Amino acid sequence: MMIDIPHSLGAEEAKRRLKSRIGELSSHIPGGAADVRHSWPTEDRMTLSVDAMGQSVSTVLDVEDKIIRLQLQLPAMLSFMSGAIEKAIRKGGAKVLLEDKSKG
Repeated sequence: MMIDIPHSLGAEEAKRRLKSRIGELSSHIPGGAADVRHSWPTEDRMTLSVDAMGQSVSTVLDVEDKIIRLQLQLPAMLSFMSGAIEKAIRKGGAKVLLEDKSKG
């Protein structure tokens, strides 16, 4: 599944916000006990792995000047929920990019 999240921040600011807020992700995943791991293998690419409720989702995020492109690999058990998952990612992604909690 591929999802594009548009933004007007520029790549550097979008990456800064992702880096500063990634620690909040596990609190937004149903089930309460999510294991979230991430890394930045390149300057503009973040890999993300989320394990929760016996399922594992791998994601690659490519940060560009006007979009963040997510490539998700959903396990078969979650594929029937792909529409709801996409909606939640779009909403949550936009919220992360729009709210800057590091300033205040």
